[in-house]
Amino acid sequence: HHHTQLSYLLERPSSQLFYNMSNIVPGSAHPAFGFGAITIAGGLLGYVRKGSKPSLGAGVVCGGLLIASGAMISGGSQYNGHSLAAGTSALMTLCMGHRLLKTGKFMPAGMVSVLAAASMGYHMNKAFEWKD
Repeated sequence: HHHTQLSYLLERPSSQLFYNMSNIVPGSAHPAFGFGAITIAGGLLGYVRKGSKPSLGAGVVCGGLLIASGAMISGGSQYNGHSLAAGTSALMTLCMGHRLLKTGKFMPAGMVSVLAAASMGYHMNKAFEWKD
């Protein structure tokens, strides 16, 4: 039964899948999942395009942490989840900001640092809301 459900999900267009996920996942966890997925995809892309293992490693680790924080937020550990996402985003902002200064190229480092900074601001704000 479980298997048929999975293939059903995979056969649906991704917008449908995303919509289903949006119903299950609380709104404040969306940015963590979304940014986590982008981060992993970016790391994979860097690896595929440039054979960059650091890019792959950082993308998977940071993306994994963001997705874990999204899961924590969904699971009811809002403060811890948002704190983890803010911390991960802060780390990414620093790393990518440093890379941007070193290379002077906006893509991809600049874009990622802008996204990461926005993610950090969002999750810090949310963490303060949930802090008792």
